[in-house]
Amino acid sequence: MTAAERRSAGALALVFGFRMLGLFMILPVFALYAEQLRHVTPALVGIAVGAYGLTQSVLQIPFGMLSDRLGRKPVIAAGLLIFALGSVVAALSDSIQGVIVGRALQGAGAVAAAVMALLADLTRDQHRTKAMAFMGVSIGLSFVIAMVSGPLLDRWIGVAGIFWTTAALALAGIAIVYWVVPTPARSQLHRDTESVPAQFAVVLRDPQLLRLDFGIFVLHMVLTASFVVLPLALRDGAGLEAARHGYLYLVVLLLALLAMLPAIILAERRGWLKPVFLLSVLGVGVAQLMLWRWHGSLLAIAGALFLFFWAFNVLEASLPSLISRRVRPDGKGTALGVYSSSQFLGAFAGGALGGWLSGVGGTGSVFLACALACALWLLAARRMQVPAKRHSLLLRVGELATDQADALARRLAAVPGVVEAIVVRDEEIAYLKVDPANFRESGLREILGQQA
Repeated sequence: MTAAERRSAGALALVFGFRMLGLFMILPVFALYAEQLRHVTPALVGIAVGAYGLTQSVLQIPFGMLSDRLGRKPVIAAGLLIFALGSVVAALSDSIQGVIVGRALQGAGAVAAAVMALLADLTRDQHRTKAMAFMGVSIGLSFVIAMVSGPLLDRWIGVAGIFWTTAALALAGIAIVYWVVPTPARSQLHRDTESVPAQFAVVLRDPQLLRLDFGIFVLHMVLTASFVVLPLALRDGAGLEAARHGYLYLVVLLLALLAMLPAIILAERRGWLKPVFLLSVLGVGVAQLMLWRWHGSLLAIAGALFLFFWAFNVLEASLPSLISRRVRPDGKGTALGVYSSSQFLGAFAGGALGGWLSGVGGTGSVFLACALACALWLLAARRMQVPAKRHSLLLRVGELATDQADALARRLAAVPGVVEAIVVRDEEIAYLKVDPANFRESGLREILGQQA
């Protein structure tokens, strides 16, 4: 990657991380803060926690498409302004309804797809995967930082102060977009990062992709539902004062991240992806059963959180990889768009379900319902087909007539190690899926040399 590409990837990852930090930071503290709000009920607390997920799931794909027409930076800036407005509304609200409106506005600033599209505009095709890895790292780091810093900031500036902080981060993100991130020479559709409306029907008819979408829905439903009641269980059941919650999250998250590495190595390098995946789904469910049975014990909660975060991190790393392996080489952006919408819809469902259940059945009922949801996921995942390991490759092919594009696709598909080749004339790009064990790049160079 060039220096400009690294700067673009780093700056946009920072913008993305600022936004995710703002969404996650209230997760470990809001249930405690909500006790001070007017008109509060357990159901409304849950909706407030997950409200961002509903608007995010509905609007993120349209925001990405809108950036194709209006430009990346204006759409990203508008989304971050909406996010900042939602943060201000939540900070100024003394009622639970006001916070719900603010959280919904935060989610309505759904710039993820537009940020990905801008990053694709600013990086060469062969370095796109590296650039997108920056985004994955920023999401993981923002989650860890949010879980640890949320309780600490709550002690110093309160939840209202956290909302003001997230508004400031959103405005800082706009400054980074305009002053640090270069403006691309041209913007175009990138099928490896953006959704294509014509491909939705194909993606939504694939039972294997739907099984993975269901998985990320359940995973984030369980995460959000758990944190509707977990802060209360730690304070009232386990006797851990709120200011110390962040230290507990720090220890269990660091240990879980370290324990995750051997599992990922076994899954990716030894070909044990399905057994590790199923074990991780089971781990999420067992952690919920532990919380259901022993949510009054600090030691049991700590053990359950370690197991939960270990399994959560393994699944967060595995699910997108499985999506990419399964889908056609030119449909990756669409499949990941549907997957991401399923993730945020799960966050909303988890907040609403967790709040309602805590009101009618108490804390234990939330964890038990989450365990049952994991059992359903485990049953669905047993029939999951694990595609062989494949890499995506993009090639610039220049302007071609229809018959030339078809002929080139056939020639590329005949290269040893190329599993599938699709040439998209409008974009002047060939999308390839290759078997890394058998692929030899020299065959492609020969064909492209003849093409030139």
